[in-house]
Amino acid sequence: MHSTHIWDLLHLHSNKISKCLLLLMLIPLSSMGQGAFQYNLPFSDAKQLHYGFSIGLHNSSLQLKYSDKFVSQEMDSVHSIMPGKSFGFSLGFITDLRIADQFNIRVLPKVSFYEFPVDYNYTDGRIDKQLIEATFVEIPVLFKYKSERHKNFRVYFIGGVAPGLEVSGKKRKEQSDNRLLTNDFNVNMELGFGIDMYYPLFKFSPEIRFSKGLLNLLKEDEYGYSDGIESLKMSVVTLYIQFSD
Repeated sequence: MHSTHIWDLLHLHSNKISKCLLLLMLIPLSSMGQGAFQYNLPFSDAKQLHYGFSIGLHNSSLQLKYSDKFVSQEMDSVHSIMPGKSFGFSLGFITDLRIADQFNIRVLPKVSFYEFPVDYNYTDGRIDKQLIEATFVEIPVLFKYKSERHKNFRVYFIGGVAPGLEVSGKKRKEQSDNRLLTNDFNVNMELGFGIDMYYPLFKFSPEIRFSKGLLNLLKEDEYGYSDGIESLKMSVVTLYIQFSD
């Protein structure tokens, strides 16, 4: 599993990561109570263009819709088809264009590593565990609405679309025998919210974003795994850790 090893390393260091995030969030609060208030990055919001990078930790699954064939006698040996949830991560860059005092357009190219487990439960008690591994290059294009800045904080909402292309095609082709298959192109609708926290040298922005697939990812296969399924659509919840100028 191409992303499992890296995710296990992240999991092992999760306590250190969470402590660092907590410290980053508490530093501005502690500085507010110590003498004269320091207004960080005073000219940042007047800049037309911002750059940065992001790390995303996501929980993803496939939303399954059964087809009429699932209730036919042809599939009476299959009790259920159950998608599961799995963790993954993404790495990306931030390009942020200011179009008004409280509106920005953001282009956020990233590479995302997904795993989608799907269990085929049979009436005789057998379970066929399928695992779809996918590496997507995604380019979310999002609108950002920002509240008025309060000292070194501001809240924002974000939404838009994120087209993506699966790029591990050769590996997926080699592993395609006797497997559930998915298409290589997808478009997600994305909505989320976050906090801009201003520091002396950079802006730290934790963000939660919800993604829903707009396209059917199901790909017909000759082994019968696609039988009984009408559609598979991606569903993702992501915590982003973002740094920008």
